[in-house]
Amino acid sequence: MSAQNTTSSYGSVTKSFHWLTALLLISAFLIGLIANNLAHEIQSASFDGSAQTLSRAVLLFTIHKTIGVAAFFTGLARILWALSQPKPGLLHPENKPEALAAEVVHWVLYGAMVATPLTGWIHHAASTGFAPIWWPFGQDLPFVAKSEATAGLFGALHWISTKALLVTFGLHVAGALKHVVIDRDATLRRMLPKSGDLPTPPAQKHSLAPAGIALVIWAAVLTGGVMLGQDAHSHNGHSHAEADRTTEQTAEAPASGETTETVSAGNWEVQEGTLGLTIQQMGSGVSGSFANWQAEITFDDPAAAGPAGHVAVEIDIASLTLGTVTDQAMGADYFDSSTYPKARFEAQLEKLENGYQAVGELTIRDKTQPLTLPFTLQINGDTAQMQGQTVVNRLDFDIGAGTQDEGTLGFDVVLDISLTAQQTN
Repeated sequence: MSAQNTTSSYGSVTKSFHWLTALLLISAFLIGLIANNLAHEIQSASFDGSAQTLSRAVLLFTIHKTIGVAAFFTGLARILWALSQPKPGLLHPENKPEALAAEVVHWVLYGAMVATPLTGWIHHAASTGFAPIWWPFGQDLPFVAKSEATAGLFGALHWISTKALLVTFGLHVAGALKHVVIDRDATLRRMLPKSGDLPTPPAQKHSLAPAGIALVIWAAVLTGGVMLGQDAHSHNGHSHAEADRTTEQTAEAPASGETTETVSAGNWEVQEGTLGLTIQQMGSGVSGSFANWQAEITFDDPAAAGPAGHVAVEIDIASLTLGTVTDQAMGADYFDSSTYPKARFEAQLEKLENGYQAVGELTIRDKTQPLTLPFTLQINGDTAQMQGQTVVNRLDFDIGAGTQDEGTLGFDVVLDISLTAQQTN
């Protein structure tokens, strides 16, 4: 068997690319389907936090992505090879509608072979807290920043490209079966090993019209994906562009993290601020923030080290944005926001020889633990800017008690607090 194509037959290289691409894409789709079902289970509020289920989902998504990257390079190589080879003619070019449809489907399928894994790969690179791709070249892509908006957009494009791939793949298979069952010709046999003697197709010219029609179809598909991604981003602050991101790859929360609602009392009024947290998921940091909270701050800066005031902060748990695992974080094994809607931190403020600290107690899920928050403070007239950071153990508050594997979900949670406050009296 020749490695090269002829005008009547496909060479061994083309056949190998054809069947390898099919194997990779089918495998990636089936594994992704199983993983997505697990993701929906994990996303549900009734999920019990089973570490075994989480680990299985991560493994499946890792395999799905790794196969997808392999499919991308295989598909790209297949297309480049096809462009360098003579194309065997159709056996029935006189059936013009069928011939046109077959050519269009082939071109759309070529696009799907590249677009589907590529959009998934970009989605992966724009996300954090993901199930990693098994290869030695890192998880990032050039010019792709970690961004919830980018991850959401390419998640939507990946979703709609998958649908285009499924439709064209189905049409391709249906066409092949038609040639076997109805036409009883050698069209499918030309792509099989040891195909034997093959008929010579009639002389024909290959038009660029099918490629042009395929481009129009792909323009419509990608436009739909962009609109879907924008709609999901604008109407859903928790971003649900793709189910698999729920478990294994978490889009980064907005960098600013500024609150949308703060209520203050005491002699200082919060003008703006951030209550942020960072978890470690699959070894990667995933950041989020609470949008709504109330702060009562009484503070008088003493000349020397000593007591400086009091602070009480009440936090609306349901206002947390933690990328695409927000719904999971609200579940019964985590914050359980329906049962425990509020968290509270109350502390005495102290001035130290260098810096300040708030020494008090943090209550989450009705579990109260001592907490010391070191912070810096800059006062300019009646305006103060505060920044602080501390670390808590999620297990101290029964958060994610069912996930005891620190490699899956880290025990330590970093709390970052920054605010600007105005003195009221």
